[in-house]
Amino acid sequence: MKRYWFVFCQSDIVLEKLSDGTYTIPFSENAPAFVKSSATVHTITPFEDGSEVRAVSLDIPVIDDPRYEMCGLRASYYKLNINLYNKAGKCQEILYWDQNTRFCGVCGGPMKLHTDISKRCTVCGKEVWPQLSTAVIVLISRGDEILLVHARNFRGTFYGLVAGFVETGETLEEAVRREVKEEIGLAIKHLRYFGSQPWPYPSG
Repeated sequence: MKRYWFVFCQSDIVLEKLSDGTYTIPFSENAPAFVKSSATVHTITPFEDGSEVRAVSLDIPVIDDPRYEMCGLRASYYKLNINLYNKAGKCQEILYWDQNTRFCGVCGGPMKLHTDISKRCTVCGKEVWPQLSTAVIVLISRGDEILLVHARNFRGTFYGLVAGFVETGETLEEAVRREVKEEIGLAIKHLRYFGSQPWPYPSG
């Protein structure tokens, strides 16, 4: 059975170039030839049409096969359809989690996959799941004006919206008010929830 292979080397994903100039994710029964047989292959939630999904990491990028191109996950947004891009984000999250949970945080023993999205310590039995780091991003407006900020970690002359992580014991609304107060010193009014999205950079 053919399946999608989301293959990463660090934060870059392998894209397959099609004859019409567009890009997709490798789709085949077996892993692409450049994936080592010893690599850990993760089973990811399938697409709604039932298409299976696998995720795997490479040690070195694919540079010698004209059928494929390495592309940063952010940049792949402009090359993949939205369903493939969103699934790539989940795959990258699972691989990041796998890489950073090799040993138990309680006893130091080796961790082993227990289910597709959990690990269990082989010594003490401690179980862990992928970490979610909830964040908020805020559009502040006054009439036709929108407030933009230039954070210290922004490169060049980019501006963005106020954003930050939700702290333990906070509601989303409390996090919004705190982040706005901390970053620009304003107390906001008329707070309204808009929507949510996954954000795999990392631990979305």
